Amino acid sequence: MILTASVAVLGTLGVVKYSDAFAPRYQTQQSQNAQQPKGDKTNVIEVQGTATDWEKVAEAVRPATVTIQVASGNSGDTGSGVVWDTEGNIVTNYHVVSSAAGSSDAQITVAMSGGRLFEAKIVGLDSTTDLAVIKLVDPPSDLVAANFGDSSDLSVGQSVMAIGSPLGLSDTVTTGIISALDRPVAVKTAVPNDQQENFNYQFPFFQREQTQSETVITNAIQVDASINPGNSGGPLFDQSGHVIGINSSIASMGSEQGNSGSIGLGFAIPVNLVKNVATQLIETGEAQHAQLGVTISSAAVTVDGVTRLGAEVQSILPGGAAAGADIKEGDVIVSIDGNDVTSSRALTGYVRRYNAGDVVTIGLARGGTLHEVQVELQAQ
Repeated sequence: MILTASVAVLGTLGVVKYSDAFAPRYQTQQSQNAQQPKGDKTNVIEVQGTATDWEKVAEAVRPATVTIQVASGNSGDTGSGVVWDTEGNIVTNYHVVSSAAGSSDAQITVAMSGGRLFEAKIVGLDSTTDLAVIKLVDPPSDLVAANFGDSSDLSVGQSVMAIGSPLGLSDTVTTGIISALDRPVAVKTAVPNDQQENFNYQFPFFQREQTQSETVITNAIQVDASINPGNSGGPLFDQSGHVIGINSSIASMGSEQGNSGSIGLGFAIPVNLVKNVATQLIETGEAQHAQLGVTISSAAVTVDGVTRLGAEVQSILPGGAAAGADIKEGDVIVSIDGNDVTSSRALTGYVRRYNAGDVVTIGLARGGTLHEVQVELQAQ
């Protein structure tokens, strides 16, 4: 029997394929030099022994989690978010609020824990990472922000908690463990103003049609906590109440959009990437991403009698980062800063964690031997 799997962005249930047969060995990602939000924070829960008091964690972090509803004419989106700072900035997924971009009649409503409603506006969107920041127009004086952690410290098997609005059920708490780290996941998010192809998206409260799609590749945190449509943009917490990721997609059996739901395969954007992008969106309204300047495809290569997976360089962009380093067409990239690269998606996901100007160490196979080269990444 052949089983098929698909990945859906949670707020929209836009089903696309998830087809990496191999995953990298789990490596922790490097910390990003990102601004830490200021203001009052939720309480940090002291972890004692091996047991986690999820009741205390949920009570502490719930004030910093929100439900987001976007209405534009007869269409709308519903998702979740987490408070970034006491100035009213909120982090969510791009696909949750993208329908409000460029729409004069769109309205974004944020429901806080306890039922209070606030109007919000878009601060910045980044379709490349499926992240966005919105801001409350008139934030309350008692607003409390979440504590944002460090995803480089995560471990497989670690306990986690997700809070969001699955199927419109606000403040829903689910728990589980980290099943895998650095899982390359590719999903499609809707991008307005293109007539190339149509996708039908389903929401807890609305149905609408969007056009054009952009593939988002993330080396994600895989969890078995129950995550469903409406959890999009909501936070993933560790045992102490720190945000370690933003829930963004799920894998589901089959390809019918209406069948998407939790089967214990959920994916979250690591918080270090979230902090990097959110800081840029708040400061400038847009996010800049690094690029290696190559086109790649997944491949296998034999080195010293051992066959391994990697990303083969198909071509090099003139004037790009790779062009100024000792990288050649036909090279197979097998690592970046010590992280195993086992596919083209894995390499793309790793590169998107960096900023332009960062210097990385690329491990590559050429002529049956391994080499290391230093590359200064450029802006995308």
